[in-house]
Amino acid sequence: MKTASAAVFRREINEDEEEEVCDDVFDSEVDSHQKTSKNLKGFFTSLLLMEEHEKQDQEARNVASRREMSDFQSNYRKRARTMSDYLSDLTEETNPKKSRISRAVASVSAAVEIEAESSEITGSGSGRGSGTGSGQQRRLWVKDRSRAWWEECSSIDYPDADFKNAFRMSKSTFELICDELNSAVAKEDTALRNAIPVRQRVAVCIWRLATGEPLRLVSKKFGLGISTCHKLVLEVCKAIKDVLMPKYLQWPDDESLRNIRETFETVSGISNVVGSMYTTHIPIIAPKISVAAYFNKRHTERNQKTSYSITIQAVVNPKGVFTDLCIGWPGSMPDDQVLEKSLLYQRANNGGLLKGLWVAGGPGHPLLDWVLVPYSQQNLTWTQHAFNEKMSELQRVSKEAFGRLKGRWACLQKRTEVKLQDLPTVLGACCVLHNICEMRDEKMDPELMVEVIDDEVLPENALRSVNAMKARDTISHNLLHHGLAGTSFI
Repeated sequence: MKTASAAVFRREINEDEEEEVCDDVFDSEVDSHQKTSKNLKGFFTSLLLMEEHEKQDQEARNVASRREMSDFQSNYRKRARTMSDYLSDLTEETNPKKSRISRAVASVSAAVEIEAESSEITGSGSGRGSGTGSGQQRRLWVKDRSRAWWEECSSIDYPDADFKNAFRMSKSTFELICDELNSAVAKEDTALRNAIPVRQRVAVCIWRLATGEPLRLVSKKFGLGISTCHKLVLEVCKAIKDVLMPKYLQWPDDESLRNIRETFETVSGISNVVGSMYTTHIPIIAPKISVAAYFNKRHTERNQKTSYSITIQAVVNPKGVFTDLCIGWPGSMPDDQVLEKSLLYQRANNGGLLKGLWVAGGPGHPLLDWVLVPYSQQNLTWTQHAFNEKMSELQRVSKEAFGRLKGRWACLQKRTEVKLQDLPTVLGACCVLHNICEMRDEKMDPELMVEVIDDEVLPENALRSVNAMKARDTISHNLLHHGLAGTSFI
């Protein structure tokens, strides 16, 4: 019994020793793990601190770089201004004609200031040395311009009278034009900037045509760049020519021709007249090619100033609406040659467009089977005087229409900045807008009316049709002996 008890006691002692050994091993492993965790925590903390210090150093370098660039630009602007003032004073004292040097230096100074503003907006730090590739994204620099005037004009509360004074048409007519040009003029937004709205695009073009102001003033009014305004004018004029001209400028149909004949006969007593034709001249800058062809001798002699021009020939109905146009021939060409170059001449002579009908021309046009002109010889009879008096009433219709055209679109009264190859498109757009205003009974301020003066030259061969000569004599006889002629010639 004692031996068995001793064995059991020794076994219990051994088990206790093994448990103590295991406890010691576990405690040592726990201590080792805690030490390792502390070491790792300290390592990661060191990395974070290093990154934070590196970011702070990079920000400090960026701030110093921006401050250095700002100081450099400020000093450069000061030196440019000083040099500009010095050269300006120097050139004005020595030779006023060389003052353009000072203006050039001033423009350089302005360019430097703009570049400085651009650098400040886009940011001088691009993050190239950060090591993380997280530099600032560059942005498109756009000069800040005021659009207050246009925003005021486009508001609902803006008075219609003021709007019409600025754009030569009412708000309703303007909205009609915008709606019809929307598909041809609208642009989509891009990632760099928002597209200019259709209403503003059309307004830039119409205001430029209506006022004839230079592009720098158009830029200030609408808060756009000068080149942008020039581009918008040409784009909208082309859209007007392509979209609106086929609708608002076309030869009348049979029913319209009948109404026109009746109206003209009521005015003049002459039957079968379907239009009043007139040719006017638009002043232009001397072109670089074919200068002699565009030289206008008659305007030069009258104005005592060298003049160049381009022609517009139009047929007008009793309401002052253009029904046929011929634009673009040089100003040195007389009216009869312009007529021969027109599509109307070809359609009437070869296509029989005006068979049995008359277009009332002026002294510069020849007498044709379809063109009726006044007597031009001296020592006229009473019958011929009576006829010429009635023809002047027909001519007044087309002259007044051109007077409203030039009065409504002041760009036609002075030499324009548009290139010669783009000028027919602009002139065509003015004529289409004129038709829209006339059709919608847009009243024009009488003060804007322009007196049209074009020195007409008699053609070398004024009588080109024997039948037309006989018909004109018959019309003259009927006017006088049927009591249809006036008495102002007596």
